[in-house]
Amino acid sequence: MNDSSRRTFLRGAGLLGAGAAVSALPAIGAPAASATFGRGPDTEDGRFTLAVLPDTQYLFDADRGDPAPLDATLRYVTGGEENIVFLAHLGDLTENGQPGEFDQISRSFQHLDRRRFPYSTLAGNHDIKSSTDDQRGRTPYLDAFGPQRQRGSRTFRGASPDGYNSHHVFRAGGREWLLLALDWRPSAGGLEWARSVLARNPRLPAILTIHELVWADEAGQAQFSEFGQKVWDELVAGNDQIFLTLNGHYWPPGRMVKQNKAGHDVHLHITNYQDRYYGGSAMIRLYRFDLARNVIDVRTVSPWLADQAPRLNELQRQEIERTGPADYFSLEIDFESRFAGFAPVPVPPARPAERQLIRGTVAYWRFEGRDGAPVDRVRDLSGRGNDLVRVTLSGSAPEALRFSSEFSTRQPSRSSLRFDGGKKPARGGYLRTADSAPMNAETFDRGYTVEAFVKLPEDFKDGKHAWAAIFGRQGSGGKAGKTGDDPGEPSATLSLSDGAAFQWAVFPVNQNGISTCWGHELALQEWIHVAAVNDGRRTTLYVDGCPVLRNPKTPAAGIANPGGSWLIGAYAYDSIVEQAFHGWLGDVRVVGRALDPREFMLG
Repeated sequence: MNDSSRRTFLRGAGLLGAGAAVSALPAIGAPAASATFGRGPDTEDGRFTLAVLPDTQYLFDADRGDPAPLDATLRYVTGGEENIVFLAHLGDLTENGQPGEFDQISRSFQHLDRRRFPYSTLAGNHDIKSSTDDQRGRTPYLDAFGPQRQRGSRTFRGASPDGYNSHHVFRAGGREWLLLALDWRPSAGGLEWARSVLARNPRLPAILTIHELVWADEAGQAQFSEFGQKVWDELVAGNDQIFLTLNGHYWPPGRMVKQNKAGHDVHLHITNYQDRYYGGSAMIRLYRFDLARNVIDVRTVSPWLADQAPRLNELQRQEIERTGPADYFSLEIDFESRFAGFAPVPVPPARPAERQLIRGTVAYWRFEGRDGAPVDRVRDLSGRGNDLVRVTLSGSAPEALRFSSEFSTRQPSRSSLRFDGGKKPARGGYLRTADSAPMNAETFDRGYTVEAFVKLPEDFKDGKHAWAAIFGRQGSGGKAGKTGDDPGEPSATLSLSDGAAFQWAVFPVNQNGISTCWGHELALQEWIHVAAVNDGRRTTLYVDGCPVLRNPKTPAAGIANPGGSWLIGAYAYDSIVEQAFHGWLGDVRVVGRALDPREFMLG
């Protein structure tokens, strides 16, 4: 991505200060930051944007309007500066609902029609006779923006019989999303139609766009209008699919969160800038979804003013971007959890163990057993005889090391081990390779890869688990003939600091001291994949398939052999186990060569 687009993303993610607003906005017509330009948005990318356009009525007010701001906004939407997948207008397209006004705004929207860019519109009270509901019959709005206009749309899925309510299904982030566009104060029949759409699409997360629902005070705190309360009671509260509502009509902008009948949060937002300079300058609200981060970063900008930035005066420059808390914020939504009631993510089946036995596999362990049952022995599925046997530290119960039904959906198997270890005194249980295991003699001079799936519990950082290890050797560097650094340290250990950062520390064959790779502080209560990869010269530590920063450049070949066993879930100083691991451990694989990250067990 170019520098301008990178700053745009950082700005939208809240990583740049408000003072960067002008320089953060890309110019209209600038080169595309991604491959979206010329071929439409990337619907599989987990980062995508929903553009929301509120009341444009003053721009199309008899002979007092100006389509230029809207034209600039629509060019921005299709320009490829970011992955915008859909545009939703919130109503009051025009001031007086006259044919001439609709002719003008219709010409502006032809920019989207020609590119088959998906969008929705709905009638606001200024687009029709405000005393009517959706049974009003033919109007200039319906002539210009009725269902017939959407014939070439790839997202349009239909309208209510009167033509004033519509719904779209757009694809983004690798899944489908439902968007309802409801008329000015829809009738009982209109609300029933909306409920029927939700019933026909029971697994789709839904966004409701409507002209009137909530209004806000000067502090940005929203509350229902009288009609909005009716919409909540009769449509939103009882349909868990609706997680976000967007409306215009009132100003100033604001928001609130309300729980529906299922006990889940619904985010209700009002956005409208017609009271601002130049009728709002065709500002758009950008809802930037990031499914990996479980967040929606929200930003409000005027592409028309941004395009003129070098020539603007002080008043105009202030309107390029709205940065107050009602216009510039982030929503944290655990999408998988929020949608689980109607669209649970299917758990992929286990991958056969045979597929994990790639070239050079030395050992492969899957921890499959009855949930809660103590572990006794674990077979090496590579067929090389590197089986694991259990060791219980003094005073610890069998349940200190047990099978668990928890697992990472990215790992090949569908189970794990639960370690309940600690130190001072040493407690818990761990596994070690049997005395007869061929792996005990390995030095991996030509390279190696050690990888595992790990999950740390919420209490990992309580001071009782610092330097707990998930994999390593029982013998020390000193026993392997090494005298540098601290010879009492294990010849190899993949440990976790008191801040929950991985450390791969090893006495290489070709060094007298320790070679150390350092990771970063990890999130608790989340499954993480870790891999230490050595190509016979250098070692690289990977977390979730990504190389970490503090990987040494000093050549380090192999692992010194002190004799004795390899350990799963224990740290041994001077060959004495000081503590067992605390947390969950999924599949573990050791390969006698350096793997490319594409070969990891991540799938």
